[in-house]
Amino acid sequence: MILAIDIGNTNITLGGYSEGEIKFISRLATDSRRTADQYAVELYDLMRLAGFSATDTEGSVIASVVPSVGTAIANAVKKLTDVEPIVLGPGVKTGVNIKIDNPAQLGADLAAGAAGAIDKYPMPCIIIDMGTATTLSVLDKNSALIGGVIAAGIGLTMNALTQNTALLSAIPIEAPKNTIGKNTVECMQSGLVLGTAAMIDGMVSRIENELGETCTVVATGGRASQIIPHCNTKMQLDDNLLLDGLIKIYYKNI
Repeated sequence: MILAIDIGNTNITLGGYSEGEIKFISRLATDSRRTADQYAVELYDLMRLAGFSATDTEGSVIASVVPSVGTAIANAVKKLTDVEPIVLGPGVKTGVNIKIDNPAQLGADLAAGAAGAIDKYPMPCIIIDMGTATTLSVLDKNSALIGGVIAAGIGLTMNALTQNTALLSAIPIEAPKNTIGKNTVECMQSGLVLGTAAMIDGMVSRIENELGETCTVVATGGRASQIIPHCNTKMQLDDNLLLDGLIKIYYKNI
């Protein structure tokens, strides 16, 4: 089994692959206070719950946007499996031709998503990753990553509203019945959910106009399933895109 681990600002997603197919997915909270030993215990328990053990693991690959947690997880995986994990960073082959001003600034999660999309979808392609931040990565017709967009995620936007206003409190993140809200909760839900969907539609349209081409649009990330149904843009929901990309990167580096 190969472990693919995507470490985001909020959640860590663990995928176990055997013979190129995903066998289980588990999630845990990202916490920079946890030590490698604590993460090792959690990873061990998650694998056991899925019916696997550390001894089943032949290798692992990690993408992290939280450096301290990435280090802790890498050490935890090495303790559990006695195999050095591949950690996305300088010197790791991704198979992605990165054409941005400073390729070293590209997040490991975006590189993994691009690797997954190149392997699975027609080009050009726009990858929408909806997590703590909402990002749009643009791959041109030659599969080169040429740039993208970064916006605040829906959770961050709600936190900004509730923490910086006196009368607005946290609400369930779900779509209201109508765009025109009749009360504070509905108004906030309209802005958060439908507003995010409208932003995505608008940005996809602008990107396609800039490219002069129609793109394959793929959505992933924890918030995608809440927002994508309210978009007018036709797109593919792919929950495992980053994990699939990590597995492709793993095999390029062994």
